[in-house]
Amino acid sequence: MKIEKLPNEFEKARPVMQQIEEGGYQAYFVGGSVRDTILGLPIHDVDIASSAYPQEIKQIFKKTVDTGIEHGTVMVIYNKKGYEITTFRTESGYQDYRRPDKVEFVRSLDEDLKRRDFTINAFAMRENGEVTDLFNGLEDLQKRLIRAVGNPSERFNEDALRMMRAVRFASKLDFDIEEKTMDAIKENSHLLDKIAVERIYTEFVKMMMANRPKQGISDMLNTDMYKYVPVFGKYSKQLESITEIDNLSLLDEIEVWSFIAFNFAMSREEINSMLKEWKASNDIIKNTQQCVEAVNNIKQGQLDKWAMYQTGEDLLIKANHIANLYGFAQNESELISKYESLTIKDKKEMAINGGDLIKSGVVKPGPEMGKILFKLEKSLVCNQIENDKESLLKAAKNF
Repeated sequence: MKIEKLPNEFEKARPVMQQIEEGGYQAYFVGGSVRDTILGLPIHDVDIASSAYPQEIKQIFKKTVDTGIEHGTVMVIYNKKGYEITTFRTESGYQDYRRPDKVEFVRSLDEDLKRRDFTINAFAMRENGEVTDLFNGLEDLQKRLIRAVGNPSERFNEDALRMMRAVRFASKLDFDIEEKTMDAIKENSHLLDKIAVERIYTEFVKMMMANRPKQGISDMLNTDMYKYVPVFGKYSKQLESITEIDNLSLLDEIEVWSFIAFNFAMSREEINSMLKEWKASNDIIKNTQQCVEAVNNIKQGQLDKWAMYQTGEDLLIKANHIANLYGFAQNESELISKYESLTIKDKKEMAINGGDLIKSGVVKPGPEMGKILFKLEKSLVCNQIENDKESLLKAAKNF
């Protein structure tokens, strides 16, 4: 197969490839960017593999950076842009089910492609668009299948995260997982215990933001993978219910976790505990807690001005999106209009501050001042007083 019209990202990299070939070595585009080009999808990262060893790449190009030279990767700077060139290699001895104990540089493209995870990720393409397909990946693209390269159990014992990647790719591309590959995931799902939570987190969020998150959840249930990720093991019924939700679509990380937490009927404390186990950032935890609270307020008809103010416009829209999945959302335009009509959107917009209270003799510095400012803030949001200094000072004296 030959791709006649290459995406611009490849066109910009072609001179780099040509220079490697002029030096007497092979160079190929590899990985997901080739797959997505064949599928007509937009590409992002451009990965280049070569028969040239790292030191040989450094001799060919004037400006390079050793980004991962121990694994054969050198970044070439060309036209002010960096291109990572990785030497063909073989890998062996995966004692931690993640990283190879031994990496050996080779000159053979075939040997390099054998270590890839799935057939649809094992393409190699020359700079002129000629595609090498050693494992019938093109046929699997046509059949819409995710199939492991070679023996699937071996691939998953090399890197157990590949099981989550299989589910994620199936969700992203709207493909099915080939039967033997699926059986191997079920057989080896317990190996997810060996993988850093942060790596599983990334794959899970991408899966939930992809085209078929329901299928991803179903695959996790059918293979028992859900038992080997944080917290999910005790929520099988709730996970099963996700597979019955129509038009499930989640737009970002906060929506993913807010949807999961709402589905699990979690309290703020339970959300904090779950996301701590998943190694989420403090910002993600805080925003998820606030978003879920807003979803519950919408459901219970308790989304008043103070609740909207505390949530903020961005999280309100996310919460309403999740509410829509369950059929109790508000009209988004009306919701935004209500939010925009709030007297203030942030306490910094208050026409008074602690210094004004002290100067006016209302209060001395200390905890009492914070309490008064909070009461003023809430009164403002609830339209009980005007946002001018005189009205606020008068109200403060009466608290």
